[in-house]
Amino acid sequence: MDHTRQYRLVTIFAVLLVAFSAATAADMKPEDVVQKHLASIGSPEVRAAAKSRVMEGNASYRILVGGSGELEGKATLVSEGDKMLLQLKINALKYHGEKFVRNGGKTFVSGTYDDGSRSELGEFLRAEDVPLRDGLLGGVLSTDWALLDMSKDKGKLHYDGLKKVDGVEYRVVSYQARRNADLDITMYFEPETFRHAMTVYKASVHTGIAGTNPEGALGVAPNVTGGNVAGGADAHLTNEPSLAGGADAQSARQQPTRYRVEERFSDFQTVEGLTLPWHYELKFSSEQQMTKVVDWDIKTTRVLNNVSLNAKNFEIH
Repeated sequence: MDHTRQYRLVTIFAVLLVAFSAATAADMKPEDVVQKHLASIGSPEVRAAAKSRVMEGNASYRILVGGSGELEGKATLVSEGDKMLLQLKINALKYHGEKFVRNGGKTFVSGTYDDGSRSELGEFLRAEDVPLRDGLLGGVLSTDWALLDMSKDKGKLHYDGLKKVDGVEYRVVSYQARRNADLDITMYFEPETFRHAMTVYKASVHTGIAGTNPEGALGVAPNVTGGNVAGGADAHLTNEPSLAGGADAQSARQQPTRYRVEERFSDFQTVEGLTLPWHYELKFSSEQQMTKVVDWDIKTTRVLNNVSLNAKNFEIH
């Protein structure tokens, strides 16, 4: 066989292989993605044996847009069956972090400002509680991860094919909640391993989801100031001027506010037969006349399975 003919055959084979791969990706059903994703976590026996879990890690709270600063803190995700607690703590004078709870079909978002009000992220997840109620928030870190059992009263899945985000290709699955259909939910999986890498939640509303605390209201995100940006007595959050009233505030309230919550999962490690992400990032952004972006960056320090948990972790107030 001459070199020209050999080259043509190789080229044709490569084109057919790409076409076959594209056709296979297009023909894939959401159930196929889920099954391959579950296999990426561990065997059915190992997954079923994990009745409870505690994830602990170091957290960095960062204001990326609308302010500045960074504070160090701690993160804990505790889960058992269909119950979950995600607690994010920082040592600041007014804002102390976040606390999200799911107990069966009930959810609770704690007020974490000194006056008991919620942050804008907290208000968003209280008003748009599908991520918490359906077991999406926290992903596979939780024993109640939504995809572990889609036979429950959860949403519908649709496979959207292969798409690139920031130059990286993912298999994309959209999630349609049974309630609150206005929330757009998209999950992203690594194309070869089928590990869950990201979930994005988006909503656009006209009334806003601001908390009662002025520092969580429509306006510029607070700055982190103080002599010790890593926490401690000197570290605190201060607020820049917000839209507290007047014509500018009235105009802002008439415009839709776009909200986006993004979860990213990486640094997968295998513990007791379960492959879980040891790096978790939770980013929140709101955009109206001004844009605010805050980020929780969590690096896991240890994961414990099948530990006894206090029922008070999951109390709904």
